[in-house]
Amino acid sequence: MLRIKICTVITSVVLMFSALTVYNCAAAESVGKMRNISTLELVQDMGIGINLGNTMEACGDWINGNTIADYEKAWGSPLVSKEMIEGIAKEGFGVLRIPVAWSNMMVQDGTYTIHPELDQRIHQIVDWTIDSGMYAIVNIHWDMGWLNNFPENEEESMKRFRTMWTQIAKSFQDYGDYLMFECQNEELGWETVWNPWGGTEGKAESYALCNKINQAFVDVVRASGGNNPERHLLISGYNTGIDRTCDPYFKMPNDPANRMAISVHYYSPAGFAILEEDADWGKAIPTWGTDQDYASLRNEMDMMKTNFTDKGIPVIIGEYGCPTKNKEPESVRRFLTSVCEEAYTRGHCPVLWSTPGGHYDREAFQLVDRELQKNLFAIGGKEFQPDHPEIPVQGDLNGDKIVTIADAVLLTKYLITSEATIPSTADLDENACINSVDLTILKQLILK
Repeated sequence: MLRIKICTVITSVVLMFSALTVYNCAAAESVGKMRNISTLELVQDMGIGINLGNTMEACGDWINGNTIADYEKAWGSPLVSKEMIEGIAKEGFGVLRIPVAWSNMMVQDGTYTIHPELDQRIHQIVDWTIDSGMYAIVNIHWDMGWLNNFPENEEESMKRFRTMWTQIAKSFQDYGDYLMFECQNEELGWETVWNPWGGTEGKAESYALCNKINQAFVDVVRASGGNNPERHLLISGYNTGIDRTCDPYFKMPNDPANRMAISVHYYSPAGFAILEEDADWGKAIPTWGTDQDYASLRNEMDMMKTNFTDKGIPVIIGEYGCPTKNKEPESVRRFLTSVCEEAYTRGHCPVLWSTPGGHYDREAFQLVDRELQKNLFAIGGKEFQPDHPEIPVQGDLNGDKIVTIADAVLLTKYLITSEATIPSTADLDENACINSVDLTILKQLILK
């Protein structure tokens, strides 16, 4: 029996939490571990995913924010919290796509220097994501549409693109393979060069520019140091349209690491998946689920499987979704479930588009439609496993299990008011810890 004085044990608990800080850079994966797995294996391990939409990519001249938080909240999202991210993982999602407008609060001096506050905030969200057991995908999103300027000013646009990706890649270079970079969102394709509804004039030129930008993305990341020569990369399809990405004009970049996946989006038919009300270019559709709807979905997923997955190039459906306003609830559930299932069963990773007030409640930390949650979880959901259920510490543990965070909290609360007499196999010097057997006894004392 060993009588432990309050100060000694609290010191040990403090040391344990200090050790947690060292390791809590998102497990071994985010502090530098790159596993010997293919990108296809990595994408399959992701399961199903969801977007942190309309949040870190929120932008607009009207915002005039003084802090990154001003932009983060501008499109209706509450500030992202650790609980919000953990709630996503608990719902069964295995990957979180984090769209980013990296130009927010950027000094307009031609250097395209990313604001350090924005960089730090994205790091925090990525860390929370990986700590929760999910993969993180970070991209350059619409970002006020500056990529649309490529045809008119390719030299300056490419300078901006390469400069921004150099900074992003360098900042995250030591993260492991639970972090994936995505070239950009939907902007690689220009109707000013080629009008898809007006013949083939300019088509080859527009595709060539798309392919050139994707190649520049790979080249910049691979040359940026750290783990980036081996990082798994997500290549943007042409306007992320399935039919356009499956066009022979689209080419995957040359990659010495051969670690790439392809990204496309699924919002079809547009009358259901995009329009909440009639527009001059289309009529809103309130329901989904006809034989034609299913046939179209399966055909497009088969196209991606034939053109990419079957050739060893994994597919991520980076966005799929539909609004809920003016839509039949059962059709919304049927559509989202069906897209997820048809993608997942073909080896693709489907990533649901979700925005503030949308499918995921960012204050209740769960999907709004609980039946949909059950459906998606049954398709490819993962059980939530916190990355650090146990606290790693220094010292010879002699094979003992290390205490959990919850146990450490209980221990601290108990020792504030009392002393505990417990059996111990560890000498409580400055490098030791309390093993799980001791903590079980302490918990029993606390409960009494």
